[in-house]
Amino acid sequence: MPDAFENILGQPQVRDFLRTSVSTERLTHAYLFAGPAGSNKTLAAYALAQAVMCPKGPQGPRGGRCGACTACDRVMRRKHPDVRYYAPEGAAGYLVEQIRDIVADTSLAPIQAKTKVYIIDRADLLGTSAANAFLKTLEEPPADVVIILLGRTRESVLPTIVSRCQVVPFRHIPAGEAAGIVRQNTGASLETARVAIEACGGSITRACEFLRAPGNERLHFRSQVLDVLASLRRADDWDVIGYAADLVTASKLPLDVVRESQEAELAENADFLAKSAIRQIEARNKRQITAKSTECLRQLTAITASWLRDVMAQAAGAPELVINADARASIEDAACVADEAALARALAAVDRCEEALAYNVSPETCIDVLLFEIREVLNGSGSTH
Repeated sequence: MPDAFENILGQPQVRDFLRTSVSTERLTHAYLFAGPAGSNKTLAAYALAQAVMCPKGPQGPRGGRCGACTACDRVMRRKHPDVRYYAPEGAAGYLVEQIRDIVADTSLAPIQAKTKVYIIDRADLLGTSAANAFLKTLEEPPADVVIILLGRTRESVLPTIVSRCQVVPFRHIPAGEAAGIVRQNTGASLETARVAIEACGGSITRACEFLRAPGNERLHFRSQVLDVLASLRRADDWDVIGYAADLVTASKLPLDVVRESQEAELAENADFLAKSAIRQIEARNKRQITAKSTECLRQLTAITASWLRDVMAQAAGAPELVINADARASIEDAACVADEAALARALAAVDRCEEALAYNVSPETCIDVLLFEIREVLNGSGSTH
């Protein structure tokens, strides 16, 4: 019988380990999922959360959960009030105050289930002070709490954190295999699958969501970004400012759908939830909106970086490495005037834009600056051609 673990794409050993842990009831209180971006750690964390939350217990010899009850459905839709996801709120990582809030929250009773699951992304950005605030809870959490930390590598996470967790290693999934997995799960062509993976920073799960967006909304957004990049060489200053505003507006469109869904869910449950539970759900909804906004802006910068890498490949005489084949005309046009050093500066501008966004600088300002810097490169400024 299929279960949530089936969706942990490209990680058969992780799938088997988690299934066995569930079926033999050997779950521990704290895990560290360690692996590179795009290795499906987040989806695996939610699959484990589903296994913990499902009220029906193990189903069948493989130890999966039913996947069809209300609890399972809410976990996989990221709507369960007792499954909490956290990402760093500081530009350099987790704030001590943020970790103290998480610690305080662990002492509260679950809202709907018997257990609460905390998913802590980028555990490698837990600095010493923040980690120290977390150690006692991580070592001896309340009996009704499971904590899942996600980190890029085991070595990048503080040893005091690692020593208190069951480490689950995730392997790097090669680009060709990743595209095949996306194709298998969405029916997209390999070319489109590669494009989606690039737009989603290498994440297979997000690439599948990207391609399944209603009305091909994310693919249309990608086309809009590529059209702007194609037009930059011949754009005046007011054009660039208008492009930035349009792209930021387009990146926010999915947030309306998320808000509508949240409001409907809250209205449906408001009659039987205590005020404290409603406040917790509202706080979770706010975090979800923030995470979705960040994801959409990162898609914008990822698409831009992918196009610039394609221009670099074209300029270096390696057109076979181009990913965004549907934008080949603009890529060839840009490669005629921008050399590799200039393109490297443009890619560095993308990195600076992402850092500025992490500091909560106005998205319009960040994208303005990025587009002006790319236009300078595309106009041959500083080029050796």
